[in-house]
Amino acid sequence: MNAKRLFWILFLLNLFNYIDRQVLFAVFPLIQTDLHLTDFQLGTLASVFMLVYMCYAPIVGFFADRHPRQYWIAASALVWSGATFLSGLAKNYISLLGARAFIGVGEGGFTAIAQPFLAEQYPKHRRATILAYFALALPAGGALGYLLGGLIGTTWGWRMAFMLVGVPGLLLAVLAFTRIKDREHRNLDNRKKPSLGQYISLLKNKPFLFLCLAHAMQTFVLGGLSAWMPTYFHRFFDMDVAQAGLLFGGMVIAAGALGTFLGGKIADRLLKRTNYAYFLVIAASFILMIPFAGAGVVSHRMPFSLITFFIAMVFVFVPQGPISASLVALSSRKVRSMAFAANIFIIHALGDAFSPALIGHLSDVFGLKMAVLGCLSVLLPACLFLHLSVKFARAEGRLIRYYAQDTATD
Repeated sequence: MNAKRLFWILFLLNLFNYIDRQVLFAVFPLIQTDLHLTDFQLGTLASVFMLVYMCYAPIVGFFADRHPRQYWIAASALVWSGATFLSGLAKNYISLLGARAFIGVGEGGFTAIAQPFLAEQYPKHRRATILAYFALALPAGGALGYLLGGLIGTTWGWRMAFMLVGVPGLLLAVLAFTRIKDREHRNLDNRKKPSLGQYISLLKNKPFLFLCLAHAMQTFVLGGLSAWMPTYFHRFFDMDVAQAGLLFGGMVIAAGALGTFLGGKIADRLLKRTNYAYFLVIAASFILMIPFAGAGVVSHRMPFSLITFFIAMVFVFVPQGPISASLVALSSRKVRSMAFAANIFIIHALGDAFSPALIGHLSDVFGLKMAVLGCLSVLLPACLFLHLSVKFARAEGRLIRYYAQDTATD
């Protein structure tokens, strides 16, 4: 199908993927008051989503390598959007926890398929940029989730916030089913299906695995801060829920758009000089985020904190395109859906599956400022894992072989 049309359908799906995911965090204080929850219980609402999300992704990856992917994309959108709507009907903590789990089913299925599917439609020298554009849905959708959640939640209550943002995804599911075609990628009658050995080879792919570990550390930070920063603003900057959601949402969309755009563009430009361009951009973002975010937490002056938080958020979004393009480069097309699914499992199992709950627990014990500082410290091992990924990629010559073929498919 037309690559541009495919991009926009997948982008809109990805946008509501993040709107539906992030709206929860904007209404944390309202849910806490209504359902009488602790900070730890609030954190588990985010963590249960990630646990289901990461465990379901490999299942979808297995079948997506064997069947037309448009059906999995459409079904996934239908499930997560329906579960978001039903979250607004939850009567207690357990029913809301169950609805969040089903959102993880839908979004896990979509994310494992969408990025490799999109990347295969473009030549390699443009993939970091295209995947960065696709990843703009993360800050845009996250910001809209915070904005809509804060405004709707304050005006009509947190239940209505879930119900209203869930409806568009149901319509997009129908569009995906009728407009997305997987004909160019695979001829299922003529193409040999992936073997078990090819899947096992992913576990022996050291550059891929260490990149996933580095990505997991970045995801730990991004997921933890996304969950708790609106509440941080609410507690320490004396803002109400709407103000905190509006401010943090605006920061996310501005910093996220700038960081994601710059990350893809810089990486593709550097690619003309070195095959390790993606890794250089990722490493720089990890290193530069730590001092700016730390300064924002330590400072007691709100204007200075907001400026340094914004700069740190730019750096946390810079790796989005380069990481996705690196995963494509380090995996075989035959098992690429499973490769992305394995990455999803690793980054969330070691990242944001438990970081919101862990930060909530640390906040209960030590306070939210100390909990956020602890969250940032995991970027140090991220740099080590990234170094090991580069080391093994160089030794095995994977990137040299990959970029030697300047074609749209590999």
